[in-house]
This record gives sequence, C-alpha cells and structure tokens, in this order.
Amino acid sequence: MIEIPESTTLAMQLNETVRGKKICRVITNASPHKFAFYHGNPADYNALLAGQVIGDSFGIGAMIEITAGDRRVVLGDGANLRYYDDSGKTPSKHQLLLELDDESALVCTVQMYGAVLAFMEGTYDNKYYLVVKEKPQPLADAFDRVYFDTLRTEGSDRISAKAFLATEQRIPGLGNGVLQDILFHTGIHPKRKMGTIREIEFDRLFRSVKDTLAEMTRLGGRDTEKDLLGSAGGYRTLLSKNTVGKPCPVCGADIQKTSYLGGAVYWCPMCQPLKE
Repeated sequence: MIEIPESTTLAMQLNETVRGKKICRVITNASPHKFAFYHGNPADYNALLAGQVIGDSFGIGAMIEITAGDRRVVLGDGANLRYYDDSGKTPSKHQLLLELDDESALVCTVQMYGAVLAFMEGTYDNKYYLVVKEKPQPLADAFDRVYFDTLRTEGSDRISAKAFLATEQRIPGLGNGVLQDILFHTGIHPKRKMGTIREIEFDRLFRSVKDTLAEMTRLGGRDTEKDLLGSAGGYRTLLSKNTVGKPCPVCGADIQKTSYLGGAVYWCPMCQPLKE
C-alpha cells in the first residue's frame, strides 16, 4: 500500500516522465471493480481531462496528486500506478488509463480497494483529502518537535504506539507499513501504551519518524512496494512480511508477527520488549 515514501517517490517519477505531456484520451472502469472509488461518474473523466497538459505531481500523505491545468487527478493508497512508454503495452484490465500525446500512458489498477479521483480544483471536499492537504508532512521542516508534541492530546496516553502513529489521521500517510521500522529504531513495541513512554523515548520516536521516512524516500520506497516503473523500492525493510521469522539485524532474535488493530505488526522480542 502507498505510504509517504511511495507517494513521494511516485510524484518525483511522474515529474520526470510525464510533466508537460498532453492527455489525449482517458479510459475508466475498463475492468469494473467493486472497491474502486471514483469521484462522480467515471464516464465523465475523459471530457474533464482530455486536452489538458500534465503539470506538477505531489505526494500528499498516502495520496498522489497530479495537476493538469485546473484539473486534479488524485490516487489513493490502494491504487497502483504504472508508466508505460508505449501505450500499446498497457494491460487490458485497469481502472484508469491516461493516453498521452507521445504515445506513452499512465495506468492505474486497484487490487483490494483504492480511490481513483478526477475533479476541478477546489471542488473536492472530502475530509480526509482536506486534512492531508492542510497538515505538515513529516519530511517538511514544519513537522518539528514542537508540532510533534501537539499530537499528544487528551486520552492519547491510553492508546498504543501503533494507534498513536497510524490512526485518527495524526500523521496522514504514516501507516501500518512504515511504522514497523520507525518503532524498531526506538525500541518501542507497537502495543506499548503511550503513557508509559518517557520523554527521552518520545524524542527518539520523533527523530525516528523523520529519519526513517527520509531514508525510505531517499532509496525510492520500501522493498515491499513497487514504483512507477514496476520496480521494488530500494529500502530494505527491517520488519515486514519479508523478514518475519528471520533473525533481528541487531540481536539475532526471531522477528515476530501478530494481528493488531486491523493489520499485522512485527517486532523483535528482545529489542522491543512490551512494557506495561
């Protein structure tokens, strides 16, 4: 699933490959998907986007926003976006296809669920989208220790470290995938209650959010996800589906996995003991 490192990487690649190209034709819902969520009628996307020139693209949380004049294309965290330099090589099954004026194409497919949105700038009032646009991104200077402190609100001491990082849109785009290595670097178990975390540990948590996401982004995303060209990211995850049951890179203990708060969590039992 797309999280901050992947959305940032995809946006950078879009700016390198399709910025300045004209959209010639838009095909939507070629392969109907129950959990592909469109804005309005997807049949209207061609009239909305055809003839527009692609401008800058941005990673915003777990979303990718592509500008095209006063139009916007926004893809959510379950959407898989690929670039093809030859539109004749595109797959037959997809939820969105943008044919470009140099005979290349962008193709979006949805596996489990995902948002595939197109709209005029300023007309999309989805709360999640607006929050993502308003809040500072962890890679930005505005996301500093003072701002991180404001995320600790009444009742947050009773929730777990995973819930603090990845729920209630405290940090849009920081999800269940990237939080695993963030917590590993701080020695904090994902189920540990925030009220037990000392100030020095909270400072380490802040630094790990910034540094881990920066490193994941620098290397083109995580090795569990694919980029615009279909290649796996260059960041080798320490805790993920790729490493469960393998030795911890620090102490050698076997990496553990369990289900928690709607997704899998991974941890090292020695480096991240569960403190009550």
